[in-house]
Order: sequence, then structure tokens, then C-alpha cells
Amino acid sequence: MFLKVQMPWNVIIPADSLDAKGLMLKKAIVIRLMDEFASKKATKDLGYFMAVTTLETIGEGRVRQNTGDVLFPVFFSGITFKMFRGEILQGVIHKVLKHGVFLKCGPVQNIYLSHIKMPDYRYVPGENGMFMNDKNSKIEKDVIIRFIVIGTKWMETEREFQALVSLEGDYLGPVS
Repeated sequence: MFLKVQMPWNVIIPADSLDAKGLMLKKAIVIRLMDEFASKKATKDLGYFMAVTTLETIGEGRVRQNTGDVLFPVFFSGITFKMFRGEILQGVIHKVLKHGVFLKCGPVQNIYLSHIKMPDYRYVPGENGMFMNDKNSKIEKDVIIRFIVIGTKWMETEREFQALVSLEGDYLGPVS
């Protein structure tokens, strides 16, 4: 789920942000690194970028010919979020359909739970459709569910993951 990663990155600092004393330079590098890290969103291998934890090293800056900006190679530690097959997680239902539900878990917005993977639950139509079992346990909007990940798929154009999950297993389902 959460991974601690160490990554190289190139940070470009505009010439007007450079300071002769160097104190403001480190601050500018950290701020720029955090902005770029957050805007990248996710990668297929590492998952969703959550936080920069430690700036390990700042390499020697190289002036870019055309702009005068300075490129600094940096190495840092950070935290990412990635789902793995077989992992048990919790998510919140945000959409109920006749054939299944969509959940959110952390930064992952597109998690699908098919009605086929909800043993003993049946769809109950109505204004606010839901799934219910014989023990009156309800799966409806805003309910927290514990599930197991069957598989994930990386969507390159959106730079995000989709997941397929199941409630087949012990202690899976709505969380009280």
C-alpha cells in the first residue's frame, strides 16, 4: 500500500530565484521539488506520489543555455501509494449501480466491485439503490467496505490506476 521510495529528480530554478548566499537556494529547490512531485501525480511503477520526506542530496547546478535557468539534480526519499493484487484495503462507496459499486481508496478513485464478487448480496432498487444480504447488511453510498484487490490497471493518459476488487473472503464487507 504505502511504499518508501528513493528517487532522482531534476529541479529547474529560474535565474531570478537564485540567491548569492545560498540559503534561499535550498528553499527554492525544496519548494520547486515539492510542486513538481505533487503535479506529476503517479507513475506505473511507483504508484501515486504522496509526500517528499527527505532531501538526500543536491547536485551541482548546470546553467541552461537558452534560458539562464539552473538545473539541479537532486536525490530524495518519498512516500507513494500503490495497490497490489491480494492486498486487503478499505474504501468508501461513492456510486451504486445495478451491476456493482464504485469505491474510493486513498488517491485511487476508480475501484470497481462487481455484484458477482459480492456473495450473498442482492441489488435492491429504489431512489438510493443498494445491495443487501439476508443479515440486513447494506452496501450503499458512503459505506466503508473492506475488500481484497483482484487486479489493477494503469491508465497512462489519465496517469491513474483502476482496480477490480472482491468481497470473497473472511472478514470482508461493510465495516461497522
